[in-house]
Amino acid sequence: MQGPPGVGKSHLLCGLGIRAIQLGFSVQYFRFDELLTALRADAHLPPARLKSRKYMSSALLLVDEMGYDPMNREDASLFFRLVSYRYGRGAMVITTNKSIRDGTELLTGDEVLATAILDRLLHRSHVLNIKGRSYRLRDLEEALKG
Repeated sequence: MQGPPGVGKSHLLCGLGIRAIQLGFSVQYFRFDELLTALRADAHLPPARLKSRKYMSSALLLVDEMGYDPMNREDASLFFRLVSYRYGRGAMVITTNKSIRDGTELLTGDEVLATAILDRLLHRSHVLNIKGRSYRLRDLEEALKG
């Protein structure tokens, strides 16, 4: 899900997660910075031990607020490791305020690594592009008009 701040991406993400749980799927939610912290802490683990981590083993991984800070090369490599492992094994939903066209900039500026990540993320995916004004600022806009 991509779109500007305040259009409801996180709200929709949580709603999808709740519905998935109601349907019996395992779901894990992370803000992107929290996910990177977990990935860094587990960077030394071999792939066989990573399989038990909730971000690897849940049926649905929800990643909120990707794109506020660019990743360094190491973080992008760790994220690639996650995406590559989950590819074909579990669903991911990511919210971002960036466009897919900004993928290389977001992912360290490394075009090869960014392409590898986006290739796996976008294969068999649906991109929901949400447009509109911030829900949080609607009262302010009304006050400025009146």
